[in-house]
Amino acid sequence: MRATASYDRLLADLGATFRPQRHWVEGRGLLLILGHFLSGVGAGTWLFSLWLGYTPGLVLAVAVVAAAGLAHLFFLGHPERFWRMYRARTSWIARGFLGMNVFMAGAVLALLLPAGALRTLCLAVAVAGSAIIIGYKGNVYAASKGVPFWNSPVLPILYATYAIRGGLALLLVVLPLTGGPADAHRLEFLELWVAVSAAVMLGFYLGVMRNTNLAARRSVAELTGGRVAVAFYLGTVGVGLLVPIVVGLAGFAGPLSQAALALVGALSLVGDFFAKYAIAKAGIYVPLMPAGRA
Repeated sequence: MRATASYDRLLADLGATFRPQRHWVEGRGLLLILGHFLSGVGAGTWLFSLWLGYTPGLVLAVAVVAAAGLAHLFFLGHPERFWRMYRARTSWIARGFLGMNVFMAGAVLALLLPAGALRTLCLAVAVAGSAIIIGYKGNVYAASKGVPFWNSPVLPILYATYAIRGGLALLLVVLPLTGGPADAHRLEFLELWVAVSAAVMLGFYLGVMRNTNLAARRSVAELTGGRVAVAFYLGTVGVGLLVPIVVGLAGFAGPLSQAALALVGALSLVGDFFAKYAIAKAGIYVPLMPAGRA
């Protein structure tokens, strides 16, 4: 029965002028979105924890990136064939998976080794892996020429911004719980700045894609007034951007409580996930036949 419904939906999609992509957002596709979300958050958390000298954050970053790797593996359907992903010269997914392995190797060793030249080398390897992780996610989508809404050089920059913000947000959540560095309020203002930057980047991206081809314009319409609008406005814009920006601005009137900082971080993480979900779900394939023709 389920197979029949899927087949009927496939026929309906093929008969539509604007055919939505489903593989990377429905069913196991949610694991890919979760993997992209967690890997970016983990890489951002590692970089900021290293900057702060915050060991619990470094450990947490390793755990989050490991969870992202598992999400990628289970997305494959046949995890035992993961070795086929290693085509780094042609595949951004392979580059991302390679970056996660480079990061894990360097980060785990850096946590285990005592201070010294070897640990410094491992930290450098982990930072390089973090940079690959932050850079690959948007490029996975931007390389998909069949979905014009994704095929933009702006998208990798937007995804990198969200990865950096995700790292800050996770630290805002865990710092009050672990008695971390006392400069948590500095992170609050960084989070506010990156939230504003993410909002500007998102608006710029939508403005660029609104003025490209017909399929990309249809994706923007789906995002802002169609089947993805609830997730976009409620999750990405409302919870993920407006509330953290408003709460962050309140910090200028006086220091926010640690509970408020944690709330800003948690809402930011929710919004970042919905941003990736909404952009993936709004993807529309290049029409098989020009619009208006049967």
